[in-house]
Amino acid sequence: MEMRGIRANVETYLWLLDGCFNSGSLLCAQKLHGKILKSGFDLENVLCDRIIDIYIGCGDLDGAVKVFDEMCDRSVSSWNKIINGFVVNKLSGRVLGLFWQMTAENVIPDEMTFAGVLRACGGGNVVFQYVHQIHARITYHGFGASTRVCNPLIDLYSKNGFIESAKKIFDRLCLKDSVSWVAIMSGLSQNGREVECIFLFRQMHTSGTAPTPYIFSSVLSACTKRELFEVGKQLHGLVFKVGFSSETYVCNALVTLYSRSGNFISAEQIFSTMRNRDEVSYNSLISGLAQRGSSGRALELFQKMQLDCLKPDCVTVASLLSACASVGALYMGRQLHSYAIKGGMSSDIILEGSLLDLYVKCSDIDTAHEFFLTTETENVVLWNVMLVAYGQLNNLSDSFEIFRQMQIEGMIPNQFTYPSILRTCTALGALDLGKQIHSQVIKTGFQLNVYVCSVLIDMYAKHGKLDTALGILRRLTEEDVVSWTAMIAGYVQHDMFAEALKLFEEMQNREIQSDNIGFSSAISASAGIQALNRGQQIHAQSCVCGYSDDLSVSNALASLYARCGRIEEAYLAFKKIDDKDNISWNALISGFAQSGYCEEALQVFTQMRKAAVEFDLFTFTSAVSAAANIANTKQGTQIHAMIIKTGYDSEIEVSNVLVTLYAKCGIIDDAKREFHAMAEKNEVSWNAMITGYSQHGFGIEALDFFQEMKKLGVMPNHVTFVGVLSACSHAGMVNEGLGYFDSMRKEHGLVPKPEHYVCVVDLLGRAGFLSRARKFIEDMPIKPDALVWRTLLSACIVHKNMEIGEFAAHHLLELEPQDSATYVLLSNIYAVAGKWDSRDRTRQRMKNMGVKKEPGRSWIEIKNSVHAFFVGDRLHPLADKIYEYLGDLNKQAANIGYVQDRYALLNDVEQGHKDPTVYIHSEKLAITFGLLSLSNSIPIRVIKNLRVCNDCHNWIKYVSKISNRAIVVRDAYRFHHFEGGTCSCRDYW
Repeated sequence: MEMRGIRANVETYLWLLDGCFNSGSLLCAQKLHGKILKSGFDLENVLCDRIIDIYIGCGDLDGAVKVFDEMCDRSVSSWNKIINGFVVNKLSGRVLGLFWQMTAENVIPDEMTFAGVLRACGGGNVVFQYVHQIHARITYHGFGASTRVCNPLIDLYSKNGFIESAKKIFDRLCLKDSVSWVAIMSGLSQNGREVECIFLFRQMHTSGTAPTPYIFSSVLSACTKRELFEVGKQLHGLVFKVGFSSETYVCNALVTLYSRSGNFISAEQIFSTMRNRDEVSYNSLISGLAQRGSSGRALELFQKMQLDCLKPDCVTVASLLSACASVGALYMGRQLHSYAIKGGMSSDIILEGSLLDLYVKCSDIDTAHEFFLTTETENVVLWNVMLVAYGQLNNLSDSFEIFRQMQIEGMIPNQFTYPSILRTCTALGALDLGKQIHSQVIKTGFQLNVYVCSVLIDMYAKHGKLDTALGILRRLTEEDVVSWTAMIAGYVQHDMFAEALKLFEEMQNREIQSDNIGFSSAISASAGIQALNRGQQIHAQSCVCGYSDDLSVSNALASLYARCGRIEEAYLAFKKIDDKDNISWNALISGFAQSGYCEEALQVFTQMRKAAVEFDLFTFTSAVSAAANIANTKQGTQIHAMIIKTGYDSEIEVSNVLVTLYAKCGIIDDAKREFHAMAEKNEVSWNAMITGYSQHGFGIEALDFFQEMKKLGVMPNHVTFVGVLSACSHAGMVNEGLGYFDSMRKEHGLVPKPEHYVCVVDLLGRAGFLSRARKFIEDMPIKPDALVWRTLLSACIVHKNMEIGEFAAHHLLELEPQDSATYVLLSNIYAVAGKWDSRDRTRQRMKNMGVKKEPGRSWIEIKNSVHAFFVGDRLHPLADKIYEYLGDLNKQAANIGYVQDRYALLNDVEQGHKDPTVYIHSEKLAITFGLLSLSNSIPIRVIKNLRVCNDCHNWIKYVSKISNRAIVVRDAYRFHHFEGGTCSCRDYW
């Protein structure tokens, strides 16, 4: 044409450009472009558009942009071509710039424009606020119901977590195609809305829309995530029916479904029948086998995958490494590590995390640290794993060094970083460092992240900062069961049981479904306040929620019944536990000891030893406490020997309870010896000695210990002052006791509790200052409880003050009308005053109220057996010998001055009619039996549940003299050490 001088026109060049486009020849296109420029057709838009198509198609994006920039009149089609070119080449930022330039030039975008821009936004490098702006323009230009535009928009909103916005766009679509359904269902599945995804699939199916393999893949994945395996099986039937059973995407989803459900027969059957297996197929099955612990079969598939000429990728190796980590197969993990290095995969982010996790879980921290140093360390996950590693070792210094170095290198912590270091702070009691981390949490914007907040709540709660923990919980905008559970557990740990139950009830009212930890904590709180009915209700709720066989719930239930004194129910709950741990056994031992069933507690301890269950610190402290409560010296010393053998004698908690044991058993010298042998002492140690000396009537010694405690800088607490005030009371040191009471608030900042007011009333009452005691009660800043009035009433009997006694009894009966002790005390005070009619009316009132007097009872241990006696008891096999020897003792005592005071509470008529054995109190029988049964070198030790009466106290003094024996009696108030005709209380008790 040119040789003949025929000039080419636009159509000619267009035909030639079509030829270049079809052949893909960039060189021919560039030559033709030069001729077009020379011939002056470079301003023809149709030619420019075609040149742009060719340059983009041949990969010369810069050439296309240059043509585009030189165009005078650019249509929307031209803009779309360039936008699409940028999208294909993943230049998302340039797409947005081009789009804003297009709008600035008043070019009206069309569907293709918006579709291209949205595809660019899906690249992940675009600030999401731009998507909102683009969405607004889509609506403005009338494309809000366009499938072509809305499908990528649904996908974008879903992938960025805005699932509600995605649903609204989907619902507004007039015509939904398969891509629309895939986008929304995939989004729901990815955002934890799997159930909605499944329901939407049902809606799509009933609407007549034909499902695609991608749709089946999404809905099957949703079933797998929510463990709706039966629904997945039904979908499998539908897959087969519509002819997608050979589609790779669908088969991969089915393999994953069956693998996660543990049905590996079906999973492998589908896998074996697949025509086109890819890497995902193998990864799905290998991952499932690895998670279920079938690492051998997983490795076989790993080898088969290579034989099938499929190269295992990072996901494959990572799954196998996870399997090795879960079972501690370090050697196999090292082999996989070598394979990853040979395959050039060791620097993959996912694989690096799995390798580091392997070495950490296999406790090879040195290798873990070495490997960590070889990584690029730009992956925050790796830093987090190292924080977890040092946290497992309780190594706070290295944990904090990792955390500090992480920030120096510019790594931004995420929601998993802070919990790792905070847990270490919690475990090691580093609250101050935890507070600093909390400050950084706030600065970096994680103060409302539920995962971080749950760990913060746990930290503050465990360290007693419950108000701070509750404040964090109240500021959370999302209802998180872990955070609520941590707060409830914190209340329980600090014995704030009522608050724990109140918070648990609030959690239920908010319809937050509790987990097993929440239920066990709530049951433990019920046990703490012996709220049996409430605990049973919570137990029923836990069963409904599927936690009936949970170990933590079962242990809490056993503790509940044991603490509430329900022996049979406690044993039944204990027997139902299949895999009993030491917590299960401790629940019974501790519960029985706390509810007063100490003999049962020691029996369980013996059974635990026979079952070869390992004892822990809590086991020993509970068992020793049980022995101490019933003064079982024999078993207490046996347990002490076991403690020494197992090495727990160095634990301060154990030493403290041993001091209490010997003090309560009346062996105060052994208590003192154990105390001085302690390498480290805390306020509990000092309190045990002060209380012990106080109970034994050694007031001066108790106060000496108190002064020494203060000199050493050990801060006294409320328990300390109960011991100090009791010591002053038993020693008759009124002024000193009142001074110590005033010093609580003035010197030590301690607000007196009800028990301290009881001590002061006892202090004044014992000394005979009954009017002062009454006025003290009336001036108390808190309402007097029953114990305060009972203490005053007891003092009135000793000092025969009927007026104040009646006053105290009146208040006491208002508070506790069913308490037998009040009626007995009031009856006795009338008897002492000779008011027999008033005494009889009191007894009749007690009878009418159906109140029964607690019988006096005494115990003595002889040759590993505990013998119990009641008043006038003749049930003992040696009763005749006991009464015969008792008669001899009475004669000998009378010969040196003892006069029986058995008629003080009886009128003249009663004195003549009563059976003499009625006046033989239980402690006399127990002591007599002890004198008959024990060698002269062994002290007589007797426990009584009530206060020793004046007659028995006097009688024991004489018996200790004539028998030349040491006699120790522990009554409901204190210890009495009788020797040589005197008592340690100096007749002041």
